[in-house]
Amino acid sequence: MRKSSIAALAALAIALTTGLALAKPARPVAKAPPSISAPIDPARLSATVKTLASDDFEGRAPGSPGETKTIAYLIARFKALGLQPAGENGGWTQTVPLVHTQVQPNPTIIIGTGDKALPYAQGRDIYVKGVRPTDTVKIDGAPMVFVGYGVNAPERGWDDFKGVDLHGKVAVFLVNDPDFEAQPGEPAAGKFGGRAMTYYGRWTYKFEEAGRRGAIAAIIVHETPGAGYGWSTVIAPGGEDFDVVRPATGPGSMAERTPLSAWMPREKAEGLFKLAGLDFETLKRSARDPGFKPVELTGVAFSADIHVTHSLVNSQNVLAKLPGAKRPNESVMYSAHWDAYGVAPSPGPKGEKVIRYGANDDGLGVAGLLEVARAYKAAPRTDRTIVFGVWTAEERGLLGSEYWGAHPTVPLETMAANYTIDVLQTAGPAHDLVLIGAGQNELETGLAKAAAAQGRTITPDAKPERGLFYRADHFSLAKRGVPVLLIMGIGGGADLVTGGREAGDKWVSDYTAHCYHQACDAWSADWDLRGAAQDVAAIYEAGRVVANSKGWPRWNAGSEFAGVREKSASARRP
Repeated sequence: MRKSSIAALAALAIALTTGLALAKPARPVAKAPPSISAPIDPARLSATVKTLASDDFEGRAPGSPGETKTIAYLIARFKALGLQPAGENGGWTQTVPLVHTQVQPNPTIIIGTGDKALPYAQGRDIYVKGVRPTDTVKIDGAPMVFVGYGVNAPERGWDDFKGVDLHGKVAVFLVNDPDFEAQPGEPAAGKFGGRAMTYYGRWTYKFEEAGRRGAIAAIIVHETPGAGYGWSTVIAPGGEDFDVVRPATGPGSMAERTPLSAWMPREKAEGLFKLAGLDFETLKRSARDPGFKPVELTGVAFSADIHVTHSLVNSQNVLAKLPGAKRPNESVMYSAHWDAYGVAPSPGPKGEKVIRYGANDDGLGVAGLLEVARAYKAAPRTDRTIVFGVWTAEERGLLGSEYWGAHPTVPLETMAANYTIDVLQTAGPAHDLVLIGAGQNELETGLAKAAAAQGRTITPDAKPERGLFYRADHFSLAKRGVPVLLIMGIGGGADLVTGGREAGDKWVSDYTAHCYHQACDAWSADWDLRGAAQDVAAIYEAGRVVANSKGWPRWNAGSEFAGVREKSASARRP
Protein backbone atom coordinates (compact mmCIF):
# COMPACT_ATOMS: atom_id res chain seq x y z
CA MET A 1 0.00 0.00 0.00
CA ARG A 2 1.40 3.44 -0.88
CA LYS A 3 2.58 5.64 2.01
CA SER A 4 0.37 8.44 0.78
CA SER A 5 -2.70 6.21 1.00
CA ILE A 6 -1.83 5.12 4.53
CA ALA A 7 -1.26 8.72 5.54
CA ALA A 8 -4.62 9.66 4.12
CA LEU A 9 -6.34 6.89 6.08
CA ALA A 10 -4.54 7.94 9.24
CA ALA A 11 -5.63 11.54 8.73
CA LEU A 12 -9.21 10.40 8.26
CA ALA A 13 -9.00 8.29 11.40
CA ILE A 14 -7.73 11.23 13.45
CA ALA A 15 -10.43 13.45 12.03
CA LEU A 16 -13.09 10.92 12.99
CA THR A 17 -11.62 10.68 16.46
CA THR A 18 -11.60 14.44 16.97
CA GLY A 19 -14.96 14.94 15.34
CA LEU A 20 -13.66 17.07 12.46
CA ALA A 21 -14.72 14.88 9.54
CA LEU A 22 -18.01 13.30 10.40
CA ALA A 23 -20.03 12.31 7.34
CA LYS A 24 -23.01 14.54 6.65
CA PRO A 25 -25.94 12.23 5.95
CA ALA A 26 -28.73 13.22 3.64
CA ARG A 27 -30.94 13.82 6.65
CA PRO A 28 -29.87 14.62 10.24
CA VAL A 29 -29.19 11.64 12.48
CA ALA A 30 -30.88 12.56 15.73
CA LYS A 31 -28.95 11.75 18.89
CA ALA A 32 -30.73 9.64 21.47
CA PRO A 33 -31.18 11.22 24.91
CA PRO A 34 -28.08 10.85 27.12
CA SER A 35 -29.87 8.35 29.37
CA ILE A 36 -30.45 6.05 26.41
CA SER A 37 -27.27 5.83 24.32
CA ALA A 38 -24.61 8.09 25.82
CA PRO A 39 -21.69 8.02 25.33
CA ILE A 40 -22.23 6.28 21.96
CA ASP A 41 -22.91 8.67 19.07
CA PRO A 42 -25.06 7.42 16.14
CA ALA A 43 -23.42 9.93 13.79
CA ARG A 44 -19.96 8.59 14.56
CA LEU A 45 -21.16 5.04 13.97
CA SER A 46 -22.47 6.09 10.58
CA ALA A 47 -19.27 7.91 9.60
CA THR A 48 -17.08 4.90 10.38
CA VAL A 49 -19.27 2.52 8.40
CA LYS A 50 -19.37 4.93 5.47
CA THR A 51 -15.58 4.66 5.29
CA LEU A 52 -15.23 0.90 5.86
CA ALA A 53 -18.00 0.10 3.38
CA SER A 54 -16.74 2.45 0.67
CA ASP A 55 -15.58 1.32 -2.78
CA ASP A 56 -12.01 2.04 -1.72
CA PHE A 57 -12.05 -0.89 0.75
CA GLU A 58 -13.45 -3.32 -1.87
CA GLY A 59 -15.49 -5.41 0.56
CA ARG A 60 -12.58 -6.12 2.96
CA ALA A 61 -11.81 -9.69 1.87
CA PRO A 62 -8.89 -11.41 3.62
CA GLY A 63 -5.71 -11.28 1.57
CA SER A 64 -7.00 -8.55 -0.74
CA PRO A 65 -5.91 -4.92 -1.20
CA GLY A 66 -9.01 -4.14 0.86
CA GLU A 67 -7.47 -5.94 3.84
CA THR A 68 -4.31 -3.82 3.62
CA LYS A 69 -6.39 -0.63 3.73
CA THR A 70 -8.61 -1.97 6.52
CA ILE A 71 -5.72 -2.94 8.78
CA ALA A 72 -4.03 0.45 8.26
CA TYR A 73 -7.29 2.23 9.00
CA LEU A 74 -7.99 0.28 12.20
CA ILE A 75 -4.47 0.76 13.55
CA ALA A 76 -4.69 4.49 12.82
CA ARG A 77 -8.02 4.71 14.64
CA PHE A 78 -6.71 2.90 17.72
CA LYS A 79 -3.57 5.05 17.77
CA ALA A 80 -5.60 8.24 17.46
CA LEU A 81 -7.77 7.14 20.37
CA GLY A 82 -4.66 6.69 22.52
CA LEU A 83 -4.85 2.93 22.94
CA GLN A 84 -1.88 0.58 23.22
CA PRO A 85 -1.06 -2.36 20.93
CA ALA A 86 -2.06 -5.85 22.14
CA GLY A 87 -0.88 -8.00 19.24
CA GLU A 88 2.18 -10.13 18.63
CA ASN A 89 5.64 -8.93 19.68
CA GLY A 90 4.31 -5.65 21.03
CA GLY A 91 2.58 -4.75 17.77
CA TRP A 92 -0.99 -4.03 16.71
CA THR A 93 -1.61 -7.21 14.75
CA GLN A 94 -1.50 -10.99 14.88
CA THR A 95 -0.69 -12.89 11.71
CA VAL A 96 -3.29 -15.53 10.84
CA PRO A 97 -1.93 -17.94 8.20
CA LEU A 98 -4.74 -19.05 5.90
CA VAL A 99 -5.11 -21.35 2.93
CA HIS A 100 -7.16 -19.60 0.24
CA THR A 101 -8.92 -21.77 -2.35
CA GLN A 102 -11.11 -20.87 -5.31
CA VAL A 103 -13.14 -23.37 -7.32
CA GLN A 104 -12.74 -22.49 -10.99
CA PRO A 105 -15.81 -21.85 -13.20
CA ASN A 106 -17.96 -24.67 -14.55
CA PRO A 107 -16.84 -27.61 -12.42
CA THR A 108 -18.04 -31.01 -13.59
CA ILE A 109 -20.36 -32.72 -11.12
CA ILE A 110 -22.33 -35.81 -12.18
CA ILE A 111 -24.59 -37.84 -9.92
CA GLY A 112 -26.20 -41.13 -10.90
CA THR A 113 -25.20 -44.10 -13.02
CA GLY A 114 -25.68 -45.11 -16.63
CA ASP A 115 -28.48 -43.34 -18.46
CA LYS A 116 -29.69 -41.92 -15.14
CA ALA A 117 -26.49 -39.95 -14.57
CA LEU A 118 -27.27 -36.23 -14.43
CA PRO A 119 -25.02 -33.14 -14.45
CA TYR A 120 -25.39 -30.78 -11.50
CA ALA A 121 -24.72 -27.09 -12.15
CA GLN A 122 -22.59 -25.19 -9.64
CA GLY A 123 -24.63 -22.57 -7.79
CA ARG A 124 -27.99 -23.84 -9.04
CA ASP A 125 -28.16 -27.60 -8.36
CA ILE A 126 -25.26 -27.87 -5.94
CA TYR A 127 -22.61 -25.65 -4.39
CA VAL A 128 -19.15 -27.17 -4.01
CA LYS A 129 -15.99 -25.90 -2.37
CA GLY A 130 -12.62 -27.35 -1.44
CA VAL A 131 -10.23 -26.34 1.34
CA ARG A 132 -7.27 -28.58 0.58
CA PRO A 133 -4.35 -26.90 -1.23
CA THR A 134 -4.63 -29.06 -4.35
CA ASP A 135 -5.01 -28.13 -8.01
CA THR A 136 -7.80 -30.59 -8.77
CA VAL A 137 -10.39 -32.68 -7.00
CA LYS A 138 -11.35 -35.79 -8.95
CA ILE A 139 -13.92 -38.29 -7.71
CA ASP A 140 -14.94 -41.18 -9.91
CA GLY A 141 -18.18 -42.97 -9.09
CA ALA A 142 -18.01 -42.75 -5.28
CA PRO A 143 -20.88 -44.38 -3.38
CA MET A 144 -23.20 -42.07 -1.45
CA VAL A 145 -24.43 -42.68 2.11
CA PHE A 146 -27.23 -40.84 3.91
CA VAL A 147 -26.12 -40.34 7.53
CA GLY A 148 -29.17 -38.47 8.85
CA TYR A 149 -28.15 -35.43 10.86
CA GLY A 150 -24.60 -36.76 11.18
CA VAL A 151 -24.56 -36.42 14.96
CA ASN A 152 -22.32 -38.34 17.32
CA ALA A 153 -23.31 -37.19 20.82
CA PRO A 154 -22.73 -39.91 23.45
CA GLU A 155 -23.81 -37.55 26.23
CA ARG A 156 -27.23 -37.32 24.59
CA GLY A 157 -27.46 -40.99 23.73
CA TRP A 158 -27.23 -40.32 20.00
CA ASP A 159 -25.08 -41.78 17.22
CA ASP A 160 -26.17 -41.42 13.61
CA PHE A 161 -23.14 -43.26 12.22
CA LYS A 162 -23.47 -46.67 13.93
CA GLY A 163 -19.94 -47.60 12.89
CA VAL A 164 -20.42 -47.04 9.14
CA ASP A 165 -17.19 -46.86 7.15
CA LEU A 166 -17.20 -43.60 5.19
CA HIS A 167 -13.74 -43.94 3.63
CA GLY A 168 -13.98 -43.21 -0.08
CA LYS A 169 -17.68 -42.39 0.21
CA VAL A 170 -19.82 -39.27 0.00
CA ALA A 171 -21.71 -38.47 3.21
CA VAL A 172 -25.11 -36.79 2.84
CA PHE A 173 -26.37 -34.82 5.86
CA LEU A 174 -29.54 -33.06 6.97
CA VAL A 175 -29.13 -29.54 8.27
CA ASN A 176 -29.71 -28.61 11.95
CA ASP A 177 -30.38 -31.03 14.85
CA PRO A 178 -32.44 -34.24 15.08
CA ASP A 179 -35.12 -32.53 17.17
CA PHE A 180 -35.45 -29.41 14.99
CA GLU A 181 -38.66 -30.69 13.39
CA ALA A 182 -39.50 -33.37 15.97
CA GLN A 183 -43.15 -33.59 16.94
CA PRO A 184 -44.30 -34.16 20.54
CA GLY A 185 -43.88 -37.81 21.41
CA GLU A 186 -41.18 -38.47 18.79
CA PRO A 187 -37.94 -39.96 20.22
CA ALA A 188 -35.86 -36.92 19.27
CA ALA A 189 -38.13 -34.35 20.90
CA GLY A 190 -36.14 -32.34 23.44
CA LYS A 191 -32.92 -34.30 22.95
CA PHE A 192 -31.05 -31.29 21.54
CA GLY A 193 -32.75 -28.35 23.19
CA GLY A 194 -35.89 -28.31 21.10
CA ARG A 195 -35.90 -25.56 18.48
CA ALA A 196 -32.67 -24.05 19.77
CA MET A 197 -29.79 -25.27 17.59
CA THR A 198 -26.81 -26.88 19.27
CA TYR A 199 -23.32 -27.04 17.80
CA TYR A 200 -24.21 -30.46 16.37
CA GLY A 201 -26.59 -28.65 14.02
CA ARG A 202 -23.93 -26.38 12.53
CA TRP A 203 -22.53 -27.04 9.08
CA THR A 204 -19.00 -26.68 10.42
CA TYR A 205 -19.49 -29.63 12.75
CA LYS A 206 -20.98 -31.81 10.01
CA PHE A 207 -18.18 -31.15 7.54
CA GLU A 208 -15.57 -31.72 10.25
CA GLU A 209 -17.19 -34.98 11.34
CA ALA A 210 -17.29 -36.23 7.75
CA GLY A 211 -13.57 -35.48 7.42
CA ARG A 212 -12.69 -37.20 10.68
CA ARG A 213 -14.49 -40.31 9.45
CA GLY A 214 -12.66 -40.41 6.14
CA ALA A 215 -15.40 -39.29 3.74
CA ILE A 216 -14.16 -38.23 0.32
CA ALA A 217 -16.90 -35.59 0.14
CA ALA A 218 -19.75 -34.27 2.28
CA ILE A 219 -23.06 -32.78 1.16
CA ILE A 220 -25.52 -30.93 3.39
CA VAL A 221 -29.11 -30.74 2.20
CA HIS A 222 -30.12 -27.08 2.40
CA GLU A 223 -33.51 -26.08 3.76
CA THR A 224 -33.99 -22.43 4.65
CA PRO A 225 -35.83 -22.96 7.98
CA GLY A 226 -33.19 -25.35 9.28
CA ALA A 227 -30.21 -23.38 8.01
CA GLY A 228 -31.55 -20.00 9.07
CA TYR A 229 -30.74 -18.42 5.69
CA GLY A 230 -31.62 -18.86 2.05
CA TRP A 231 -29.78 -20.45 -0.85
CA SER A 232 -28.39 -17.05 -1.92
CA THR A 233 -26.38 -16.95 1.31
CA VAL A 234 -24.97 -20.43 0.69
CA ILE A 235 -23.63 -19.51 -2.74
CA ALA A 236 -22.47 -15.99 -1.81
CA PRO A 237 -18.75 -16.94 -1.56
CA GLY A 238 -18.76 -17.97 -5.24
CA GLY A 239 -16.67 -21.11 -4.74
CA GLU A 240 -14.09 -19.30 -2.65
CA ASP A 241 -13.02 -20.61 0.74
CA PHE A 242 -10.44 -20.11 3.46
CA ASP A 243 -9.09 -22.35 6.19
CA VAL A 244 -6.36 -21.98 8.77
CA VAL A 245 -3.06 -23.59 7.84
CA ARG A 246 -3.10 -27.08 9.32
CA PRO A 247 -0.51 -29.82 9.82
CA ALA A 248 -0.52 -32.56 7.19
CA THR A 249 -1.53 -35.36 9.56
CA GLY A 250 -2.93 -35.93 13.04
CA PRO A 251 -6.01 -34.60 14.87
CA GLY A 252 -7.34 -31.42 13.27
CA SER A 253 -5.00 -31.85 10.30
CA MET A 254 -5.57 -31.25 6.61
CA ALA A 255 -5.92 -35.02 6.24
CA GLU A 256 -9.13 -34.74 8.28
CA ARG A 257 -10.68 -32.23 5.87
CA THR A 258 -12.84 -33.69 3.13
CA PRO A 259 -11.42 -32.95 -0.34
CA LEU A 260 -14.85 -31.62 -1.29
CA SER A 261 -17.65 -30.05 0.74
CA ALA A 262 -21.02 -29.15 -0.74
CA TRP A 263 -24.57 -27.96 -0.21
CA MET A 264 -27.59 -29.11 -2.21
CA PRO A 265 -31.09 -27.58 -2.33
CA ARG A 266 -33.80 -29.82 -0.89
CA GLU A 267 -35.62 -30.19 -4.22
CA LYS A 268 -32.46 -31.58 -5.82
CA ALA A 269 -31.91 -33.91 -2.88
CA GLU A 270 -35.44 -35.24 -3.31
CA GLY A 271 -34.61 -36.13 -6.90
CA LEU A 272 -31.34 -37.71 -5.85
CA PHE A 273 -33.05 -39.95 -3.28
CA LYS A 274 -35.71 -40.87 -5.83
CA LEU A 275 -32.96 -42.13 -8.17
CA ALA A 276 -32.01 -44.54 -5.39
CA GLY A 277 -35.60 -45.65 -4.96
CA LEU A 278 -35.95 -43.79 -1.67
CA ASP A 279 -38.30 -41.13 -0.35
CA PHE A 280 -36.48 -38.15 1.13
CA GLU A 281 -39.21 -37.14 3.58
CA THR A 282 -39.60 -40.69 4.88
CA LEU A 283 -35.86 -41.00 5.55
CA LYS A 284 -35.78 -37.57 7.10
CA ARG A 285 -38.47 -38.65 9.52
CA SER A 286 -36.56 -41.86 10.36
CA ALA A 287 -33.47 -39.78 11.18
CA ARG A 288 -35.34 -38.31 14.14
CA ASP A 289 -35.01 -41.64 15.96
CA PRO A 290 -31.86 -42.64 17.90
CA GLY A 291 -32.13 -46.07 16.28
CA PHE A 292 -31.55 -44.60 12.82
CA LYS A 293 -28.85 -46.35 10.77
CA PRO A 294 -27.02 -44.93 7.72
CA VAL A 295 -28.62 -45.74 4.37
CA GLU A 296 -26.59 -46.26 1.21
CA LEU A 297 -28.07 -44.64 -1.88
CA THR A 298 -27.89 -47.76 -4.03
CA GLY A 299 -27.49 -47.31 -7.74
CA VAL A 300 -26.34 -43.70 -7.29
CA ALA A 301 -22.71 -42.61 -7.61
CA PHE A 302 -20.95 -39.26 -7.29
CA SER A 303 -18.35 -38.07 -9.78
CA ALA A 304 -16.56 -34.74 -9.92
CA ASP A 305 -13.74 -33.07 -11.80
CA ILE A 306 -13.03 -29.74 -10.19
CA HIS A 307 -10.12 -27.36 -10.73
CA VAL A 308 -9.03 -25.31 -7.74
CA THR A 309 -6.54 -22.48 -7.35
CA HIS A 310 -4.89 -22.16 -3.97
CA SER A 311 -2.49 -19.87 -2.17
CA LEU A 312 -1.18 -19.02 1.27
CA VAL A 313 -2.57 -15.80 2.74
CA ASN A 314 -1.13 -14.18 5.84
CA SER A 315 -4.13 -12.26 7.10
CA GLN A 316 -4.25 -10.09 10.24
CA ASN A 317 -6.19 -9.75 13.46
CA VAL A 318 -5.96 -6.26 14.96
CA LEU A 319 -5.61 -5.99 18.76
CA ALA A 320 -5.52 -3.02 21.10
CA LYS A 321 -5.83 -2.46 24.83
CA LEU A 322 -6.26 -0.02 27.69
CA PRO A 323 -4.22 -1.43 30.61
CA GLY A 324 -6.04 -1.86 33.89
CA ALA A 325 -5.17 0.45 36.78
CA LYS A 326 -5.20 -2.19 39.53
CA ARG A 327 -5.29 -5.68 37.98
CA PRO A 328 -3.80 -5.40 34.47
CA ASN A 329 -3.43 -9.18 34.10
CA GLU A 330 -7.21 -9.53 34.29
CA SER A 331 -9.25 -8.39 31.30
CA VAL A 332 -12.57 -7.70 29.62
CA MET A 333 -12.65 -8.00 25.83
CA TYR A 334 -14.80 -6.36 23.15
CA SER A 335 -14.64 -7.80 19.65
CA ALA A 336 -16.05 -7.64 16.13
CA HIS A 337 -14.86 -8.87 12.73
CA TRP A 338 -13.47 -6.59 10.05
CA ASP A 339 -13.83 -8.91 7.06
CA ALA A 340 -16.62 -9.17 4.50
CA TYR A 341 -16.90 -11.02 1.17
CA GLY A 342 -14.94 -8.66 -1.06
CA VAL A 343 -15.46 -8.50 -4.81
CA ALA A 344 -17.79 -11.08 -6.34
CA PRO A 345 -16.02 -13.62 -8.59
CA SER A 346 -18.41 -12.81 -11.45
CA PRO A 347 -19.01 -9.27 -12.73
CA GLY A 348 -22.44 -7.67 -12.82
CA PRO A 349 -24.72 -7.81 -15.88
CA LYS A 350 -22.97 -4.80 -17.39
CA GLY A 351 -19.48 -6.08 -16.60
CA GLU A 352 -19.14 -3.87 -13.55
CA LYS A 353 -17.32 -4.86 -10.36
CA VAL A 354 -19.74 -6.23 -7.72
CA ILE A 355 -18.58 -5.45 -4.19
CA ARG A 356 -20.05 -7.19 -1.15
CA TYR A 357 -19.55 -4.19 1.16
CA GLY A 358 -20.36 -5.75 4.53
CA ALA A 359 -21.64 -2.43 5.84
CA ASN A 360 -23.76 -3.85 8.63
CA ASP A 361 -22.04 -7.25 8.73
CA ASP A 362 -19.78 -6.25 10.33
CA GLY A 363 -18.73 -2.72 9.51
CA LEU A 364 -21.32 -1.45 11.96
CA GLY A 365 -20.04 -3.85 14.62
CA VAL A 366 -16.51 -2.50 14.13
CA ALA A 367 -17.87 1.03 14.38
CA GLY A 368 -19.54 0.07 17.66
CA LEU A 369 -16.30 -1.38 18.98
CA LEU A 370 -14.40 1.81 18.13
CA GLU A 371 -17.03 3.89 19.92
CA VAL A 372 -16.73 1.64 22.97
CA ALA A 373 -12.95 2.23 22.85
CA ARG A 374 -13.54 5.99 22.69
CA ALA A 375 -15.88 5.81 25.70
CA TYR A 376 -13.41 3.83 27.81
CA LYS A 377 -10.56 6.17 26.93
CA ALA A 378 -12.59 9.22 27.95
CA ALA A 379 -13.61 7.67 31.29
CA PRO A 380 -11.47 6.90 34.37
CA ARG A 381 -9.27 3.85 33.89
CA THR A 382 -10.85 0.56 34.86
CA ASP A 383 -9.31 -1.86 37.34
CA ARG A 384 -9.04 -4.59 34.71
CA THR A 385 -7.49 -4.25 31.26
CA ILE A 386 -9.86 -3.60 28.38
CA VAL A 387 -8.89 -5.51 25.22
CA PHE A 388 -10.24 -4.90 21.71
CA GLY A 389 -10.07 -7.65 19.09
CA VAL A 390 -10.97 -7.06 15.45
CA TRP A 391 -10.93 -10.43 13.71
CA THR A 392 -10.23 -11.58 10.19
CA ALA A 393 -12.06 -14.35 8.29
CA GLU A 394 -15.18 -14.58 10.44
CA GLU A 395 -17.24 -15.09 7.30
CA ARG A 396 -15.09 -18.11 6.39
CA GLY A 397 -15.74 -20.04 9.60
CA LEU A 398 -14.66 -17.82 12.56
CA LEU A 399 -11.04 -18.39 11.53
CA GLY A 400 -9.42 -15.24 12.93
CA SER A 401 -10.99 -15.52 16.37
CA GLU A 402 -10.35 -19.28 16.41
CA TYR A 403 -6.68 -18.69 15.68
CA TRP A 404 -6.46 -16.08 18.43
CA GLY A 405 -8.26 -18.41 20.83
CA ALA A 406 -5.58 -21.03 20.15
CA HIS A 407 -2.78 -18.42 20.30
CA PRO A 408 -4.04 -15.69 22.67
CA THR A 409 -1.99 -12.57 23.30
CA VAL A 410 -3.59 -12.10 26.74
CA PRO A 411 -4.44 -14.93 29.17
CA LEU A 412 -7.87 -16.49 28.62
CA GLU A 413 -7.95 -17.89 32.16
CA THR A 414 -8.13 -14.35 33.58
CA MET A 415 -10.41 -12.88 30.95
CA ALA A 416 -13.58 -12.09 32.86
CA ALA A 417 -15.83 -11.54 29.83
CA ASN A 418 -16.04 -11.13 26.08
CA TYR A 419 -18.67 -8.90 24.43
CA THR A 420 -19.04 -9.49 20.69
CA ILE A 421 -20.87 -7.21 18.26
CA ASP A 422 -21.94 -8.74 14.93
CA VAL A 423 -24.70 -6.92 12.98
CA LEU A 424 -26.86 -4.21 14.57
CA GLN A 425 -30.33 -3.15 13.53
CA THR A 426 -30.57 0.13 11.60
CA ALA A 427 -34.28 0.87 12.06
CA GLY A 428 -34.23 3.20 15.06
CA PRO A 429 -34.60 3.15 18.85
CA ALA A 430 -36.20 0.14 20.52
CA HIS A 431 -37.91 -0.73 23.77
CA ASP A 432 -35.72 -3.82 24.12
CA LEU A 433 -32.37 -5.40 23.33
CA VAL A 434 -32.42 -8.82 21.65
CA LEU A 435 -30.00 -11.26 23.30
CA ILE A 436 -28.53 -14.26 21.48
CA GLY A 437 -28.01 -17.43 23.53
CA ALA A 438 -30.07 -16.35 26.52
CA GLY A 439 -29.62 -18.50 29.62
CA GLN A 440 -25.90 -19.20 29.21
CA ASN A 441 -24.13 -17.15 31.88
CA GLU A 442 -24.18 -14.39 34.49
CA LEU A 443 -23.19 -11.65 32.05
CA GLU A 444 -26.83 -11.51 31.06
CA THR A 445 -27.75 -10.13 34.48
CA GLY A 446 -25.37 -7.21 34.02
CA LEU A 447 -26.74 -6.55 30.55
CA ALA A 448 -30.29 -6.55 31.88
CA LYS A 449 -29.33 -3.94 34.48
CA ALA A 450 -27.69 -1.76 31.84
CA ALA A 451 -30.75 -2.04 29.62
CA ALA A 452 -33.06 -1.23 32.55
CA ALA A 453 -31.07 1.94 33.20
CA GLN A 454 -32.00 2.90 29.63
CA GLY A 455 -35.65 2.13 30.31
CA ARG A 456 -35.44 -1.03 28.21
CA THR A 457 -35.78 -4.77 28.66
CA ILE A 458 -33.99 -7.88 27.35
CA THR A 459 -35.75 -10.13 24.82
CA PRO A 460 -34.33 -13.61 24.10
CA ASP A 461 -33.59 -14.54 20.49
CA ALA A 462 -36.94 -15.37 18.88
CA LYS A 463 -35.42 -17.92 16.49
CA PRO A 464 -32.84 -19.96 18.41
CA GLU A 465 -33.16 -22.73 15.81
CA ARG A 466 -30.93 -20.66 13.51
CA GLY A 467 -28.00 -21.31 15.83
CA LEU A 468 -26.71 -17.75 15.90
CA PHE A 469 -24.96 -18.45 19.19
CA TYR A 470 -22.59 -20.75 17.27
CA ARG A 471 -22.18 -18.49 14.24
CA ALA A 472 -20.19 -15.54 15.60
CA ASP A 473 -16.66 -15.02 16.88
CA HIS A 474 -17.54 -15.14 20.57
CA PHE A 475 -17.95 -18.91 20.14
CA SER A 476 -14.19 -19.29 19.66
CA LEU A 477 -13.74 -17.96 23.21
CA ALA A 478 -16.82 -19.61 24.72
CA LYS A 479 -15.59 -23.09 23.89
CA ARG A 480 -12.37 -22.20 25.73
CA GLY A 481 -14.35 -21.22 28.82
CA VAL A 482 -14.48 -17.40 28.60
CA PRO A 483 -17.96 -16.10 29.54
CA VAL A 484 -19.35 -14.40 26.44
CA LEU A 485 -22.24 -12.24 25.37
CA LEU A 486 -23.31 -11.68 21.76
CA ILE A 487 -25.22 -8.71 20.38
CA MET A 488 -26.55 -9.58 16.92
CA GLY A 489 -29.40 -7.62 15.40
CA ILE A 490 -30.76 -10.50 13.29
CA GLY A 491 -31.63 -12.69 16.27
CA GLY A 492 -35.22 -11.53 16.15
CA GLY A 493 -37.03 -8.30 15.53
CA ALA A 494 -36.63 -5.66 18.22
CA ASP A 495 -39.66 -3.93 19.68
CA LEU A 496 -39.10 -0.67 17.83
CA VAL A 497 -40.35 2.62 19.25
CA THR A 498 -41.88 3.26 15.84
CA GLY A 499 -43.79 0.25 14.57
CA GLY A 500 -43.24 -2.16 17.45
CA ARG A 501 -42.26 -5.81 17.08
CA GLU A 502 -43.91 -6.06 13.67
CA ALA A 503 -41.60 -3.38 12.27
CA GLY A 504 -38.60 -5.00 13.94
CA ASP A 505 -39.42 -8.39 12.44
CA LYS A 506 -39.86 -6.79 9.03
CA TRP A 507 -36.41 -5.21 9.26
CA VAL A 508 -34.83 -8.58 10.10
CA SER A 509 -36.73 -10.38 7.33
CA ASP A 510 -35.85 -7.78 4.71
CA TYR A 511 -32.19 -7.69 5.66
CA THR A 512 -31.63 -11.44 5.88
CA ALA A 513 -33.61 -12.20 2.71
CA HIS A 514 -32.07 -9.55 0.48
CA CYS A 515 -28.85 -8.08 1.86
CA TYR A 516 -27.20 -10.59 4.21
CA HIS A 517 -23.81 -11.36 2.57
CA GLN A 518 -24.98 -9.59 -0.57
CA ALA A 519 -23.89 -6.42 -2.38
CA CYS A 520 -26.82 -4.45 -0.98
CA ASP A 521 -25.39 -4.66 2.54
CA ALA A 522 -24.17 -1.13 1.90
CA TRP A 523 -23.99 2.05 3.96
CA SER A 524 -27.04 4.30 3.73
CA ALA A 525 -27.62 7.85 4.85
CA ASP A 526 -31.17 6.73 5.67
CA TRP A 527 -30.07 4.40 8.45
CA ASP A 528 -31.44 5.33 11.86
CA LEU A 529 -28.66 4.21 14.21
CA ARG A 530 -30.15 5.38 17.48
CA GLY A 531 -31.17 1.80 18.30
CA ALA A 532 -27.70 0.50 17.42
CA ALA A 533 -26.20 3.15 19.70
CA GLN A 534 -28.52 2.00 22.50
CA ASP A 535 -27.27 -1.57 22.19
CA VAL A 536 -23.61 -0.57 22.07
CA ALA A 537 -24.05 1.71 25.07
CA ALA A 538 -25.62 -1.15 27.01
CA ILE A 539 -22.70 -3.51 26.52
CA TYR A 540 -20.26 -0.70 27.29
CA GLU A 541 -21.97 -0.06 30.63
CA ALA A 542 -22.33 -3.76 31.43
CA GLY A 543 -18.69 -4.43 30.62
CA ARG A 544 -17.52 -1.47 32.63
CA VAL A 545 -19.09 -2.93 35.76
CA VAL A 546 -17.25 -6.23 35.18
CA ALA A 547 -14.01 -4.36 34.45
CA ASN A 548 -14.17 -2.64 37.86
CA SER A 549 -15.27 -5.74 39.75
CA LYS A 550 -13.25 -8.34 41.62
CA GLY A 551 -15.81 -11.01 40.75
CA TRP A 552 -15.71 -13.58 37.99
CA PRO A 553 -18.89 -14.03 35.95
CA ARG A 554 -19.85 -17.71 35.76
CA TRP A 555 -21.51 -19.96 33.24
CA ASN A 556 -24.89 -21.26 34.31
CA ALA A 557 -24.93 -24.82 35.61
CA GLY A 558 -26.63 -26.18 32.50
CA SER A 559 -24.24 -24.55 30.03
CA GLU A 560 -22.00 -26.79 27.93
CA PHE A 561 -19.11 -24.39 28.62
CA ALA A 562 -19.22 -24.44 32.44
CA GLY A 563 -16.93 -27.44 32.76
CA VAL A 564 -14.30 -25.93 30.48
CA ARG A 565 -14.11 -22.76 32.57
CA GLU A 566 -13.89 -24.72 35.82
CA LYS A 567 -10.65 -26.37 34.70
CA SER A 568 -8.82 -23.04 34.95
CA ALA A 569 -10.43 -21.92 38.24
CA SER A 570 -7.10 -21.89 40.12
CA ALA A 571 -5.82 -19.08 37.84
CA ARG A 572 -8.47 -16.65 39.11
CA ARG A 573 -8.20 -14.97 42.49
CA PRO A 574 -11.37 -14.98 44.62
